[in-house]
Amino acid sequence: METQANESPSLGKRKTPEPESSSRKEPEPEPFSSQQQQEPEPEAESKSPSNPKKPRVSSQSRTCVHEVAVPSGYSSTKDETVHGTLSNPSFNGTMAKSYPFTLDPFQKVSVACLERNESVLVSAHTSAGKTAVAEYAIAMSFRDKQRVIYTSPLKALSNQKYRELSGEFTDVGLMTGDVTLSPNATCLVMTTEILRGMLYRGSEVLKEVAWVIFDEIHYMKDRERGVVWEESIIFLPPAIKMVFLSATMSNATEFAEWICNIHKQPCHVVYTDFRPTPLQHYVFPMGGSGLYLVVDENEQFREDNFMKMEDTFVKKKLDSSKGAKSNGRGGRGAGSGSGGGGGSDIYKIVKMIMERKFQPVIIFSFSRRECEQHAMSMSKLDFNNQEEKDTVEHIFQNAVLCLHEEDRSLPAIELMLPLLQRGIAVHHSGLLPVIKELVELLFQEGLVKALFATETFAMGLNMPAKTVVFTAVKKWDGDSHRYIGSGEYIQMSGRAGRRGKDERGICIIMVDEQMEMNNLKDMVLGKPAPLVSTFRLSYYSILNLMSRAEGQFTAEHVIRNSFHQFQYEKTLPDMGERVSKLEQEVALLDATGEAEVSEYHKLKLELAQFEKKMMEEIIRPERILMFLVPGRLIRIREGGTDWGWGVVVNVVMKPSSGGHIVDTLLHCSPISNENSARSKPCPPRPGEKGEMHVVPVQLPLISALSKLRIFIPPDLRPLEARQSILLAVQELGNRFPQGFPKLNPVKDMKVNDPEIVKLVNQIEEVEQKLFSHPMHKHQDVDQIKSFQKKAELTHEIQQLKAKMRDSQLQKFREELKNRSRVLKKLGHIDADGVVQLKGRAACLIDTGDELLVTELMFNGTFNELDHHQVAALASCFIPGDKSSESQIQLRTELARPLQQLQDSARRIAEIQHECKLEINVNEYVESTVRPFLMDVIYSWSKGASFGDIIQMTDIFEGSIIRSARRLDEFLNQLRAAADAVGEGDLEKKFAAASESLRRGIMFANSLYV
Repeated sequence: METQANESPSLGKRKTPEPESSSRKEPEPEPFSSQQQQEPEPEAESKSPSNPKKPRVSSQSRTCVHEVAVPSGYSSTKDETVHGTLSNPSFNGTMAKSYPFTLDPFQKVSVACLERNESVLVSAHTSAGKTAVAEYAIAMSFRDKQRVIYTSPLKALSNQKYRELSGEFTDVGLMTGDVTLSPNATCLVMTTEILRGMLYRGSEVLKEVAWVIFDEIHYMKDRERGVVWEESIIFLPPAIKMVFLSATMSNATEFAEWICNIHKQPCHVVYTDFRPTPLQHYVFPMGGSGLYLVVDENEQFREDNFMKMEDTFVKKKLDSSKGAKSNGRGGRGAGSGSGGGGGSDIYKIVKMIMERKFQPVIIFSFSRRECEQHAMSMSKLDFNNQEEKDTVEHIFQNAVLCLHEEDRSLPAIELMLPLLQRGIAVHHSGLLPVIKELVELLFQEGLVKALFATETFAMGLNMPAKTVVFTAVKKWDGDSHRYIGSGEYIQMSGRAGRRGKDERGICIIMVDEQMEMNNLKDMVLGKPAPLVSTFRLSYYSILNLMSRAEGQFTAEHVIRNSFHQFQYEKTLPDMGERVSKLEQEVALLDATGEAEVSEYHKLKLELAQFEKKMMEEIIRPERILMFLVPGRLIRIREGGTDWGWGVVVNVVMKPSSGGHIVDTLLHCSPISNENSARSKPCPPRPGEKGEMHVVPVQLPLISALSKLRIFIPPDLRPLEARQSILLAVQELGNRFPQGFPKLNPVKDMKVNDPEIVKLVNQIEEVEQKLFSHPMHKHQDVDQIKSFQKKAELTHEIQQLKAKMRDSQLQKFREELKNRSRVLKKLGHIDADGVVQLKGRAACLIDTGDELLVTELMFNGTFNELDHHQVAALASCFIPGDKSSESQIQLRTELARPLQQLQDSARRIAEIQHECKLEINVNEYVESTVRPFLMDVIYSWSKGASFGDIIQMTDIFEGSIIRSARRLDEFLNQLRAAADAVGEGDLEKKFAAASESLRRGIMFANSLYV
């Protein structure tokens, strides 16, 4: 397989433009309150036509990079006069579709690749025009009387795409879990899950399909659902060609090579970072008085303006230290600002945007509640004239006609009209679907001028604005508050600037605390992230592969052909090269004492492991706290960093931090400037000047307790007092060159646990060997360094070799073996791997946990319930929003089935654990069983109104509806599974449960369909 790159002048790789010459100064930022507020404007343009080195981005970068991955020995049979060559495709025939505009270079090259009947990956920014390429593939299919499938990652996007394509191609069908329209149409729009299901079942439709379009292919890195794309691509017959549409990604060529490798056909990459409308990026310091241009439309970072912006925070700090009131905002970013300075700042920005005619604007927040709060705080603003208000009301009334009378008066609907009439709207996943779609339609018609949205609005259809505002630079990702990644920023900021309407797009980033320049640079100018495989084995996939008649695709085949395995194998040659280099380095070092080095290094590692094990037992509060007295010397280690020995000052209980905090005097780097809030701990180095500072330390960071204690002065504020302790610690270091004596857990701490007694004996034994080892007393510093270097190199070689041996393929094989054991134990397959009745049922279920739900089907749990209880119990399988209520109170008719479900989940988790799968039993039960909507679904199934059920939970209305629709899809899969195994009564029960849900606003038609 080889990769050919096209570097012709018209399709050359883009070079970063140099800064343009400027004949006027950048305007100083002015207060928002001033009517003279300087509106964002482009950098001054060079007037000299004779300076080719300084072109404007908008004209210079209308280029693309074309590469192609070709199987070894492949030769093209295409007529070069019509189709060009593999490395330089161009189409000179009759086009399948004409466009009312001139195609950009990347679109022309992509069309030429399609006309060659070869797969293509188009990687470009949001709004660059990737859809034009997909439409061409559809037009070709209609011309050639073949079928085409268009997949999208979300049902909502599928609905939107169905509406868009129906307008042009007419013969278009839709297949999502919710809706099936015209399933025999020439062009079928569907979610990727539906395509995978068709491939597993060997659907006849696929025999007529020429092209499959994968929209938003970068979704493949999604942790939960990415594997669906990978499996679909692996299973597609080689006769079908693919169009991949993606946001910019840094390893597009690697992806194309994988496609070429598994399908033995060429795959082109057409990449462009051209933006039809260049962007300017401004920062607004919260509570400040102006905008600061930090990245101009030539993608030049303006350090001078960044420093001015940072100065506003320094000034604020000085003002607050003089007694001015601080607004007390934390480091989460402006997103937490619905009140106080945040609300007013957002209000000021939106007002300024409207006054300067920079609308429409999208204001991105990372919280759904915040979106709503910000929108409601705009009560004094009105952006629509009377005619627009009347149009909004007319469209609104028509949209809600699809709802029942009682649902039209829901607060979530009635409260929205006054807001929409003023040209303000909210868009997030928790909205009622009818309102969400209405907002999208009004936004496209220009009747919504200020849209408060979460980042999901940046996905999918091209709905650009003139301006984009970020209310925060940090977001909560489930683990921590982190800066927005460059890929996320590219996706959202890409909504700024409407092609053909705006000379430039404007991005405004609200910042509420000082930030490192590099953090902002990485966010705004960072390279797009690579596409990384999240491949995993599921029981659904394994069972489906085992039950396929032709046996062509086995689980082993899927593992071997996964993008995950492909990426891993690509790193192997690099690893081999690294091992060779390291082995050469080792050979150059003095070869004497190799066995000694290895033995000594092994003893040190052994000792470290025993000590770590022992400290895990010792740091339990009931054992350690009585010894953490002021003056005690303790060693602190954080991850791989050893902070050295510190001195205990005090121990405090902090429940918010998760337990006890030990205030410890530690060696720290000196404070570099007056703006630094706090010096950082740094391990002491010879000859380095440092200072002792009190640092809060959590118990798990303590790696050793010394017998030694030193006197602590009563007042540690003066530097001299702390430095005297540093000198005392250093003096002790001289007195104990072998290391400080440590507290013996058995003799000194009186811990008599047999496990700890055993560990203490093992440590003493290894220490004795270590201290008597010849290398321990070695005085030749150069030789010691040589020994250490050699030990490090040998260790790295061993690790790399182990990694090369430990192929991902082997790991997955092991996992496959363990999962097959689970399936045997639960009765899904027999000893020969033949799928049994239970397995045939599980094959049909991919919405919920297939093992757990088939267990309930076969152990009689569902048989004892009526169809309302069945609907409620099945809702526990549907992933969705959690209720913030800590305790869920359930009526008796639901509490018992829930207990049975939890018991079954625990049993299945334990079986998986026994079969050597890495699984935490409690976590499995908690993540698999979600009882948050049981009461809500039960009441709805029994006929309650939507108005009643939304009072029963704090979960968003839109989230309830989304869960109910997934539940209906799940119940239909259960019905099909019951039918497949001849359980007629159960099939009827699942059908009745599904039927009891399908009414009212829960299942109102999409406005797009």
